Amino acid sequence: MYPQTRVRIGFVGVGSMGQCAHLKNYTTLDSCEVVAIAEIRAGLGRRVAARYGVPNVFRSHEEMLASEQIDGIVASQPFDRHGVLVPELICAGVPVFTEKPLAASVEMGERIVQAVVESGTWHMVGYHKRSDPATMYAKAEIERLKRTGEIGRMTYVRILMPAGDWIAAGFNDLIRDDGPPPDLQRDPPASDMDEETYGKYMAFVNYYIHQVNLMRHLLGEPYQVTYAEPSGVLLAGQSESGIACAIEMSPYQTTIDWQESALVCFERGYVRIELPAPLASNRPGRVECFYDPGQGAVPRTVVPQLPWVHAMRQQAINFVDAIQGQRRAPCEAQEALEDLRGAREYIRLLTGD
Repeated sequence: MYPQTRVRIGFVGVGSMGQCAHLKNYTTLDSCEVVAIAEIRAGLGRRVAARYGVPNVFRSHEEMLASEQIDGIVASQPFDRHGVLVPELICAGVPVFTEKPLAASVEMGERIVQAVVESGTWHMVGYHKRSDPATMYAKAEIERLKRTGEIGRMTYVRILMPAGDWIAAGFNDLIRDDGPPPDLQRDPPASDMDEETYGKYMAFVNYYIHQVNLMRHLLGEPYQVTYAEPSGVLLAGQSESGIACAIEMSPYQTTIDWQESALVCFERGYVRIELPAPLASNRPGRVECFYDPGQGAVPRTVVPQLPWVHAMRQQAINFVDAIQGQRRAPCEAQEALEDLRGAREYIRLLTGD
């Protein structure tokens, strides 16, 4: 779509994640330029723009969209604002990127998807683990093994996600604002949950929705949540074709490390992914592939060397590439809605509500 032109990006919000997970990656890509920031905290917006060389600063997204020609919007906002904000942004007719999850309830997620469909453009949801070079390599290898059948059929997917230091010094260069938090309009709470249940739902999607999404990505097909262990450590499910799957949620925790992993099993081998802390820079995950084809063949283990690119940077590259028509966005709103539905079923099984 834009083969010879740098993609023009507008930012809506430059708080902690807006700056450190997103802006500092986009401003160093040759394929795009950040032309404007919309930030309700005027002083913060000016300081951030000065550091990153962004020419124009506005107090609101309405002002920015009325004044700038942009090809894509990056809106790093609290996810319980997405139902209010995204339908307004998508009306600009250009692709929109937000952080995960799609929204804070299934109802708001459905509202966003409907707005996207009516707009004729698309909305990418920031499941950055799909953009880690390790996951990208593993996904391609998993699909190849499914096609060839050389180590049998897929039998099981397990994701382990202990609580840990997800920041990994990633906020060291954050430009902070000392004023009171801005008063922002929030989405209404889910109508099908009481306050206590909705609080549990919000906590779950805030911390574990990445793994709910990654499970579907690695399976390559939809799955149903079938069991919620009462202590909240284990979510189990079954895929559309009958593959067992599980997410282990903080069976232990670490203080100065991040030990997230995923194991995709076949009858005679596996693909294992180890993922770094979300805000670790210039560090991809690790992939280990084990093949035991049988019939006298010697089993082998392959650990590919991956490029020194971290997931948040590759995610920015993937968004810009998708705007240019070079690839599809890794996860769009329509698929991300399934994460909210899966999370709702997990909470229903966990609480009975």
